[in-house]
Amino acid sequence: MQLRTVLATTTAALAAATCLTVAGPAVASAPVSHACSPSVSLDRFSDALDKTTYDGTFVGNLSALAVDRDGSLVALSDRSALFGLDAGTLAPRSVLPLADENGAALDSEGLVIDKDGTRLITSETEPSIRRYAKDGTILDRLPVPASLQVAPAGRATANQTFEGLTLMSGGRTLLASMEYALSGDTTGTVRFQTWERHGRSWRLGAQYAYRTDAAFLGVPEVQALPDGRLLVLERGFTSGVGNTVRLYLADPRHATDTSGVENLTGQSGVRLIRKTLLTDIASCPTLGATAKQPQPNPLLDNIEGMAVTGRDKGRLKVLLVSDDNQNAVQTTRFYSLRVRV
Repeated sequence: MQLRTVLATTTAALAAATCLTVAGPAVASAPVSHACSPSVSLDRFSDALDKTTYDGTFVGNLSALAVDRDGSLVALSDRSALFGLDAGTLAPRSVLPLADENGAALDSEGLVIDKDGTRLITSETEPSIRRYAKDGTILDRLPVPASLQVAPAGRATANQTFEGLTLMSGGRTLLASMEYALSGDTTGTVRFQTWERHGRSWRLGAQYAYRTDAAFLGVPEVQALPDGRLLVLERGFTSGVGNTVRLYLADPRHATDTSGVENLTGQSGVRLIRKTLLTDIASCPTLGATAKQPQPNPLLDNIEGMAVTGRDKGRLKVLLVSDDNQNAVQTTRFYSLRVRV
């Protein structure tokens, strides 16, 4: 997390904004390529929600996205707020404050909307996964393996725990990604924990190991695909250089269950989740984007949220969002991608 500076504007500008409007020159001398790689293209981006407020709540710090049952979008802020967004314009339609059992704020990072409309939400603090009713009432809390808890209770580092959350195809398996490695595991080796549905409750399931491309990269988000594979974001920040954000296709179906492996240190018998790079977001066209701090590509920011919103002409429609950390030099930006897998 970076230092946060509160900035807010009126919602009037947002009301006039159009969804996913691309900033850039009014006249182009040649067609603009939207390709990021052979597998990924960038349709457009939007800064419409940057430094805005809704119903007295800052619209930013967005860490997760999901599609609700009515087709609208839900965006999760890591400052304990859940925003309902219009899928066409991104305009906020509602905001719901969240809290733990004692009324305290969460470090809310991952979001799943279950088939019954309940919200499954992670917090990095313990870490935890709670089930909330649509009105914000806590229904229950899922079990978490002791090793994944923050030290000294477990081997995780504070603020480096459950970042991504997704419901696998069929709706019977829930998967959460740790952001960084546990103490005792090789740096860059991240654990993915699953739960299996049993009636109205969830029980601990298998666990898998995923390796990021570099030690400074963590996993901020995962999204399940219908065939059992995953879209995985890897993200990092280097001061004076900017953000690194890469999108991978990952396959956990033949990976080793590591729930009984105390330390992941490159054992020959442990099969990691296989992955294939789809694109480095720095390779996408800028489409007129600007950055408020150094970036390898001005389009880049602190991307944390991802949702698969549909399919078009054989490609997945994928929406990303950046967490501005309520910081003057960062931007709340939405990215509309088309991904071939």
